[in-house]
Amino acid sequence: MRIAQVAPLNEAVPPKLYGGTERVVSYLTEELVAQGHEVTLFASADSRSSARLVPCAPKALRLDSGCEDRLIHHILQLEEVMSSASQFDIIHFHTDYIHYPWARRASVPVVNTLHGRQNIRDLAALYQEFDDIPLVSISNAQRLPVPKARWAGTVYHGLPKNLLHLTIKPGNYLAFIGRFSHEKRFDRAVEIARRTGLPLKVAAKADPAEGSYFEEVVRPLLDDPLVEWVGEIGEGEKAAFLGGALVHLFPIDWPEPFGVVMIEAMACGTPTIAWPCGSVPEVLENAVTGFIVSSIDEAVEAVEACAAFDRAGCRAAFERRFTAARMAADYVAVYRRLGAIKRPPLKVCEPPTSWAGGGRIDNA
Repeated sequence: MRIAQVAPLNEAVPPKLYGGTERVVSYLTEELVAQGHEVTLFASADSRSSARLVPCAPKALRLDSGCEDRLIHHILQLEEVMSSASQFDIIHFHTDYIHYPWARRASVPVVNTLHGRQNIRDLAALYQEFDDIPLVSISNAQRLPVPKARWAGTVYHGLPKNLLHLTIKPGNYLAFIGRFSHEKRFDRAVEIARRTGLPLKVAAKADPAEGSYFEEVVRPLLDDPLVEWVGEIGEGEKAAFLGGALVHLFPIDWPEPFGVVMIEAMACGTPTIAWPCGSVPEVLENAVTGFIVSSIDEAVEAVEACAAFDRAGCRAAFERRFTAARMAADYVAVYRRLGAIKRPPLKVCEPPTSWAGGGRIDNA
């Protein structure tokens, strides 16, 4: 198939450091190429791919201090994509909803993977209007707030099989990875460390948008002698960081759409202890790839149980469910299904004959 992958421009593909969506786009793109498809990637110029790269911004926008208006680059990217639409059998967007007016008028099938939370009130009106845009969810839980959207399938994320390796004999520390935000509940991770007496290594991004939370909640916790903050880490450092941990903590307090770090830990054989929010019950197999808990007390008990955890069995579960090869095959099935379906006719809106307040509209 001739496939276009349209990535967000805020991070490179793959990202240098933090960036879940762009990392998944990279895994998918490379696997599709490996499976023999003709893939074009629309992304920032500092991206790396075996696909044909169409640069749509000089560099990742988050790292470009000279960029004053990110939206401009995304608009130009959309124009680039749609002007070459006839070259593709399908166009796969990963850019949230900015492209919907363009996608509705595309001459070829389109699909959009939603990578973020959907429990935002304003989205209901968006999906009511754009009910002709096929959407892919990354977990069934992600769909719950907007059940009437045009869902084309659920495709779980996947990692290259050999990206991370199994570590049979881990160290004796807890790991927390991601970003500092109230919904990630770093405070719970610190409390678990205190209750178990185990060191907590933290590879997390300090987001400027969470500035007050960081100063008021996170910074005092970083002073705890059990806590070691190593900053953001790149892909090459994850095997040692996650594989060396006795336990990966995922104490979230929000409807997580997927949570790539859970399968990254799984690939290392490291169990994840997580609260049952969002996708967690779909991704984790209790007592096989981790433990799903509902309190600090339960989390502490789970940490103790991890001393005898079957890490090889955890890795086997990853290979069975969450490889990039499986992810790509699932997407190709969605692409072929959408290509075989006749697209619904474009909505035509009749122009109003008068303003709500009265008075004729003169079209001359």
